[in-house]
Amino acid sequence: MKKKSRFLILGVIVFIISCVTVNIYFPAAEVQKAADVIVEDVYGIQKKKEQKPEQKPEEKQDIKSLYQELNRLSLEPKEAYAQIDINVSTPAIRALRKSIEERFPLLKSFYERGSIGINNKGMLEVRDTSGLNLKEKAELNRMIDQENEERNKLYIEIMRANKLGQENLLQIQKIFANSWRDKSQSGWWIQKDSGEWEKKK
Repeated sequence: MKKKSRFLILGVIVFIISCVTVNIYFPAAEVQKAADVIVEDVYGIQKKKEQKPEQKPEEKQDIKSLYQELNRLSLEPKEAYAQIDINVSTPAIRALRKSIEERFPLLKSFYERGSIGINNKGMLEVRDTSGLNLKEKAELNRMIDQENEERNKLYIEIMRANKLGQENLLQIQKIFANSWRDKSQSGWWIQKDSGEWEKKK
């Protein structure tokens, strides 16, 4: 009798474990949020905080208990996603962010004059230097090299700090490229994914 009850308990445990699957995935949404915050800081964009209507404590409790009850009654396999908080505050990441932020005011006038643009990899490219003298051209090229090098280092440090793996580096770069272009100002040159350049409207 004891053997049967042990097998029954073991069977129940195996069944419960098999109903929970863990999906480890690339945290694109979390990386996008981190990218948006970094780009907004660089561009000096002040984000307004959205205020949601406050729920009454009893409403919160009712919703929570209803969800727990429905979840408990469900016999379908449940997915448990590995929760990942993107770490963008290591000393190396902070230093790179600071350097990129400090360089932006120097680059801003070149964006506005149409001398530089943001390509579809999120890097800076020279667009039109016809209005610049030799000294300005040399200074601009030096700053573009520094900026692109530090952006690359930033993506690598975010990948390392969050143990995302080398295979995810291009995805991190693409997410940042979207943020650099989406949050750029009207009139700046941006390159579409197709490779075509346009002035942002």
